[in-house]
Amino acid sequence: MTQHAALDILRTGANVFLTGEPGSGKSHTVNAYAAYLRSCGVEPAITASTGIAATHIGGMTIHAWSGIGIAGRLSDIEAAAVAARTKIRKRIEKTKVLIIDEVSMLSAATLSMVDAVCRAGRGTPISFGGLQVVLVGDFFQLPPVPQEDATAQFAHASDTWRALNPVVCYLSEQYRQDDPVYLDILAAIRTNRFDAKHRERLLEQRHTIEQTPRDVPKLFSHNADVDRINAERLQILPGDPAAFQMEASGPALLVATLKRHCLSPEMLVLKKGAAVMCTKNHPQGMFVNGTVGVIRNFDRETGYPIVETTRGRRITVKPMEWVIEEQGRTRARVAQIPLRLAWAMTVHKSQGMSMDAAVVDLSDAFEYGQGYVALSRVRRLSGLYLLGANERAFMVNEEVLAKDKIFRLLSQKAREKLAGMPREDLKMKHRTFLWRCGGRAPAASEAAGVSAVRSRPSSRSGGNIAAIRAEHPNAYRAWNDESDAALRALFAEGKQTLVLAQHLGRMPGAIRSRLIKLGLIAYDQDAGQYKVSHRH
Repeated sequence: MTQHAALDILRTGANVFLTGEPGSGKSHTVNAYAAYLRSCGVEPAITASTGIAATHIGGMTIHAWSGIGIAGRLSDIEAAAVAARTKIRKRIEKTKVLIIDEVSMLSAATLSMVDAVCRAGRGTPISFGGLQVVLVGDFFQLPPVPQEDATAQFAHASDTWRALNPVVCYLSEQYRQDDPVYLDILAAIRTNRFDAKHRERLLEQRHTIEQTPRDVPKLFSHNADVDRINAERLQILPGDPAAFQMEASGPALLVATLKRHCLSPEMLVLKKGAAVMCTKNHPQGMFVNGTVGVIRNFDRETGYPIVETTRGRRITVKPMEWVIEEQGRTRARVAQIPLRLAWAMTVHKSQGMSMDAAVVDLSDAFEYGQGYVALSRVRRLSGLYLLGANERAFMVNEEVLAKDKIFRLLSQKAREKLAGMPREDLKMKHRTFLWRCGGRAPAASEAAGVSAVRSRPSSRSGGNIAAIRAEHPNAYRAWNDESDAALRALFAEGKQTLVLAQHLGRMPGAIRSRLIKLGLIAYDQDAGQYKVSHRH
């Protein structure tokens, strides 16, 4: 299913399970939906199963949002008591749309507790009290920590999931990886087809620790390896360290949550020559979460670090904020330089990141999904440096494998149902849901901006990159500052999409996608065409 189709389904108010392979645009799609809701005067509740995931999306954990905290199980009476708390009751009453990210790491018991609190808080037996619930994630990635008495580990195995009966939107396009060989390896792991041929291709990328690039992040299974390597590498660098203390404001408990799960440490210690990784997306696109580089200097006036990225660009990195928001209001915030030492990190903390290159050691992989998550962070095989891997690293959970086939089938049925629906009927469903939420119809420009999504065929789904590049030399190549500048300049001259594609050696669809990302054009849903947003 395309992102555009998933957005159409989301806007009807249906409960949705938004899934897909790493790099398929799940976060992009849910962010677009949240922006659409806000443009219509509806503030969604943005939550995630873990604190790390919550900091990525500017929300809070589902445990904090629902008030269940660290509880392992709640009776109906206990759930009603939680829902009766003034803050929780007001929160649930105001909410119309509940988004839960990284649902693969949410246990069945936790999902059921959230459901019970929502039903009690809204005074109705309807699933989740009648909220639209959007579950986002991929069960092939890291699973929840099992509870001792749990009979259903995964959220999808719970009675609550079955009662919710979400429409499955399985995103099918690929935006992170553009290497057909690597895509085939990842697909083989995901579908349990990984064999000697795939292993041989991976092992061609095996290197000793001495052969790997010194400034490429290393992913390990355990924290002990990560802490040891980062401390050792920083210690041996010459020169004086520069320390940056995190600033914070808000209730102590919420601030503590942000500090604990923010990928930038509370006290960031850097030196010239330190390998670092950006931990947040820059609003103007100067860097993204996962951009890696080296500290080259510190600004004379501000003292902020100057980072040279792997693409050779030098950026002065200034403090940014991580926040917990509720109903459009900031509850807590921390501010820190959005960097962390990047000689090493755990696979767990890498989930959700995209990397140009990484050194991966899966010798001690101990959990289903750990190897798949680590390998799928990297965009192409040439950027992977594999130090080792045990058999567990390439295994997938049989339960997840079987369920994935069902999810794909359900998504196909949902797509066919959507395709058979008259456009006017679909628009009426969109308007009706907004009316039920107390929202308003978006202005044409607002609707265009949030409904436009990326469109690029996956090289796995039939695209022959070599043949395509015979006509479009830069097809599927990453955009950089120089190509963005050229695109902006040509667009400012009034060049049309086909002309831009010829000038830049890219496909017209890629040109339109980049123009949207840069905020230069947007898609007008009602008119069915792209329109200029603004020109630089």
